[in-house]
Amino acid sequence: IQDRLGARPAAAFDLQAACSGFVYALVVASQFVNGSGARYALVVGSDVNSTIVDPSDRKVSALFGDGAGAVVLGPVNGGGGLMSFDIGADGAGGDLFYMPAGGSRRPATQDTVRAREHYIHMDGRSLFRFAVEAMVRASRNALERAGLDVEDVDLFVPHQANIRIIEAGLKRLGVARDRTMLTLDRFANTAAATIPIALDQAVADGVLRPGMVVLMTGFGAGLTWGSAVVRWS
Repeated sequence: IQDRLGARPAAAFDLQAACSGFVYALVVASQFVNGSGARYALVVGSDVNSTIVDPSDRKVSALFGDGAGAVVLGPVNGGGGLMSFDIGADGAGGDLFYMPAGGSRRPATQDTVRAREHYIHMDGRSLFRFAVEAMVRASRNALERAGLDVEDVDLFVPHQANIRIIEAGLKRLGVARDRTMLTLDRFANTAAATIPIALDQAVADGVLRPGMVVLMTGFGAGLTWGSAVVRWS
C-alpha cells in the first residue's frame, strides 16, 4: 500500500487485533500524530475472510465478507478528533474463535489441509455473550473518559458482526437504532474493515457531518475489544 501510494519513506507496519483491529490501529496512529511529530497517519482496516471460512459451513460462511476501509488522521483544532478510547484483551478466550492450523505452532501439512484445519472455528453462543458485554463495557468506559453520556452520541458505529449482537448492545446502552450506522445487510462482516467502511458509507449518505460525536466499538477474536469516541472534523 505504501509503495503504490508513493508514500516512501513513511513508516509502515501491520497491527493485528482481529475485528477490533481498526480501533486498535486508530489509537496507535493517534499517538504518532499527537506526540511524535507525524503530520498525518493512514489507517487501513482490511480482511479477506473468504480465504479462511469453510464454504460448506453455512453457519460461518454466511456471516463474512471481504472488504477494506481507510481513514486519514491529522492534527485538528477546537476540540475535535479522538477524544477518548478504551481497548483491552482476554487471551483466555482465544479458543472461542480460532483457526487450528496454518500458524507457527501447527504449520500447514497435507494432513492439516485434508482435515480442513485451515478454516476458522467459533463458539457462536459464547461469542455472542462476550460481544454484547464487551461492546457495552468498552463504550461506557470510553464515554466516561470523554466526559460524555450516551445521550451525547450523535452516531454509533459498531463492528458489523451480527444484527442480534448489535441490537442487544443497543438495548443495553440505550442507543436508538436511528443513531446507529448499519452496513451489515450490504457488506456482511468484513472484520477489521467494518467500522471504516461504515464511516465511509455514513459520509456518502450524508449521515455523518462535521462536529458530530461518533462512538466506534469493535470486538473480536483474541479475545479483543475497543471503543473510541471521536468528534468528527
